[in-house]
Amino acid sequence: MKRILIIGCGGSAGYNFVRSLKMSEEEFITIGTDINREHLELSNCDIKYLVPKNTNKKYIDIINKIIAVEKIDFMHIQPDVEVAFWSKNRDRINTKFELPTENAIDLCHNKMKFNTLLSENKVPVPESYQINNKPDIKEAFEKLIRNHEKIWVRAIRGAGSKASLPIKNLEHAEMWIDYWNKNKNTTYSDFMLSEFLPGKEYAFQSIWKDGELITSQARERQEYVFGNLMPSGQSSSPAVAETVHNKLVNKISTDAIRSVDKNATGIFCVDLKENNNGIPCVTEINIGRFFTTNDFFSEAGCNMPIYYLKLAFGEKIPALKKYNALPIKLSWIRIIDMGKKLVKGGKWSYREI
Repeated sequence: MKRILIIGCGGSAGYNFVRSLKMSEEEFITIGTDINREHLELSNCDIKYLVPKNTNKKYIDIINKIIAVEKIDFMHIQPDVEVAFWSKNRDRINTKFELPTENAIDLCHNKMKFNTLLSENKVPVPESYQINNKPDIKEAFEKLIRNHEKIWVRAIRGAGSKASLPIKNLEHAEMWIDYWNKNKNTTYSDFMLSEFLPGKEYAFQSIWKDGELITSQARERQEYVFGNLMPSGQSSSPAVAETVHNKLVNKISTDAIRSVDKNATGIFCVDLKENNNGIPCVTEINIGRFFTTNDFFSEAGCNMPIYYLKLAFGEKIPALKKYNALPIKLSWIRIIDMGKKLVKGGKWSYREI
């Protein structure tokens, strides 16, 4: 029985990763770590450890002690901040793991550099400009507002639409960045300005091995958790998502991943949104970790966390479709404190009168 260590098990994504493992016929012992005592209490891991932040000088030794005591066979790293940390310290992990290259992770964790690389490789991305000082805000705004009704202020690093705001005038961009700089310890260089993408939003989840796409599935985010409370109307975390078969989304996502790493190995999850012309543009790649709702596809019949583990152990996996692993119109609905439900083929349970 494999013993799997999950770094960051107290978050929803870690919880759903463990949930995916528990759907398998194979049994696992799951051991989880987190820095938050209260979040750790909600974890579904079999064994849980409270650990310090990875800025603690003893952090690596503590994790390796857990690996030794619990006889860990594999370590999965879920939060972005941990993916970045362990990417740079991968030679100090005393167990099996599966991460994309350090260069690919560094690139994907800087949305501006990532945007520039994809643009150079002719992959559709939103028109974007780096901000380094206050005058840069005006210059970027004036370039973008000529062709776009709305502009997107974005943090270059971070998940969950961190520090994002749609704006229509220069003053709001300047005040928003000034607020973050004065209250959240950011600097001008932590920001970029992009064209606002008004169309449908897609998420492409995939696993790779030595440059080969193993399997993938795209979904459309149709409603967001607490989206009505956000200035942008979205929160990056879907309350309602539906599987789609979209050749353009599949191709653009694949091109984006191959631009980042021609020998891609591990987990690559691509975020895309349509521009004014209906073309899906890549906004970022969540690299080395699964989307929060990874259990959606697992419950629907494509358990990528299991395939990812089997590939890491060199084990045989079933024949899988490279694209469109699941049928269309599978809807995943999730609301805080109300659980979640998979709805197939539009077969809703409500009545009409």
